[in-house]
Amino acid sequence: MKSEARESDRRDPFDRIFHPANIAIMGVSAKGNMFGTGILNALEAIKFSGTIYAVNPKGGEFNGRRIYRSLDEIPVGIDFAIIAVPAEKVPAALEECRRKGVAGAEILSAGFSELGTEAGRRLEQEIRDISAKGIRVVGPNCFGIYCPRSGLTLLPGPDLSRETGPVGFLSQSGGMSIDFAHIGKWMGIGFSKVISFGNGADLRETELLAYFGDDPETEVIAMYMEGVDQGREFFKVLKDVASRKPVIINKGGLSEAGSRAVASHTASMGGSGTIWKSVLRQSGAVQVGDLWEMAEACLAFSLLPPRVFENITVAGGGGALGVSACDIAEQFGFSIPMLEPHISEAIVEHLPKPGSSAKNPIDAANPFTSPQAYRQAFLNAAKDPRIDLQILIQLLYHYKVLAMSFGNLPVKDVAPYGEFAEMASEVTAATDKPVVVVMPNLKQGREALDIEDLIREARAAFLAKGIPVFSDLGNCLRALAHVSSYYARRKARGHEDACRTY
Repeated sequence: MKSEARESDRRDPFDRIFHPANIAIMGVSAKGNMFGTGILNALEAIKFSGTIYAVNPKGGEFNGRRIYRSLDEIPVGIDFAIIAVPAEKVPAALEECRRKGVAGAEILSAGFSELGTEAGRRLEQEIRDISAKGIRVVGPNCFGIYCPRSGLTLLPGPDLSRETGPVGFLSQSGGMSIDFAHIGKWMGIGFSKVISFGNGADLRETELLAYFGDDPETEVIAMYMEGVDQGREFFKVLKDVASRKPVIINKGGLSEAGSRAVASHTASMGGSGTIWKSVLRQSGAVQVGDLWEMAEACLAFSLLPPRVFENITVAGGGGALGVSACDIAEQFGFSIPMLEPHISEAIVEHLPKPGSSAKNPIDAANPFTSPQAYRQAFLNAAKDPRIDLQILIQLLYHYKVLAMSFGNLPVKDVAPYGEFAEMASEVTAATDKPVVVVMPNLKQGREALDIEDLIREARAAFLAKGIPVFSDLGNCLRALAHVSSYYARRKARGHEDACRTY
């Protein structure tokens, strides 16, 4: 046992935490009515790649699995522990982990400084004191870690994706972490790691941000924050990391009421909204207002090339859509330039007649315009050297009427969404000018569940080709603006640094 423990100890502590060979769960009940049992079930459901050991002083058995009375009974070294016992028993459990040589532990239990009581603060200080002796701690009052590569999952996350991706997410809120992970699964955001660190008695925003900054698996960083422990050090690290990777921050608790809620949630101080906005801008981070804006920004950053976008084309079946696109684009700093006459003439040859227009926006005047027609429109529009990116507004809900006219065929059998996905991928590859898709759904009644199913299938088809999909044009342009502004700032800073060096 000793030689095995020593071999495990040679691995980097963070590697042992995120990619553990084994896990001990402290707080598994033979009756199946504790958080420890819940996380055990979740890890089994997601098919954690290592070995799981259940621990409870009462011993026993759960679903045919032995429950060890202590870590000392486990005959091998342990990489990572999950502690889900009552708050007053957490320090003893953590000390047991430290003596065993466990690299890190996540503490799911609540009942610490977030209570605002002296007893809660004292228990949390005990956690800090034990951690300082040689064990890293995530939490307390958190949902833990989600790492698709190894199969670690958050407390209520048995059905999260096992597909790894470039986005790392740090969250003081457990609920926000699981919500974001679920959104990412269908929206197309692939995660490297999601960390819910709760009260942050040991590992918290600054050190974890620095870790993500150096983590080769993480290319885009998102954060939900309620407060910081060491402001100057955090912003120093933030400025450094944001100069190398996009850092997207949703700061909670900026209003007076929000600040009060934050204090009772994770015992953090909200801070001034004006100061935060100014500091985040100076650091080069991307500030977003809520969970959905953060998710859409992550989608854009993870699937689009790292560059500045200024001029765009917008194509879809309806003149009013184009007018709206022009107005919204201007709000976010984009231009929809009129295409050169010879390019417009080449495009309009492939569009339905009469009623089509190809000046930009490109109005196909028909929601059933073929993928082949749009292929020619985008290929020709991309010949304009000013164009950086192209948007397809696809109104798939109109295909319900077409399906009904064909004898009530399933709408998925009528809408050529697979061909549209292939078209968008081919145009992007041929022109090096990304195609982005907007698929609104204005039919959301109970009678239109098949349309919702169609849009979900279509989204999956586009994502499989690496094409980002948004449900709303305004949200799409807002996400694109975050990408463009971030790389414009990086470009400007690089130029300034070069001038200073010179």
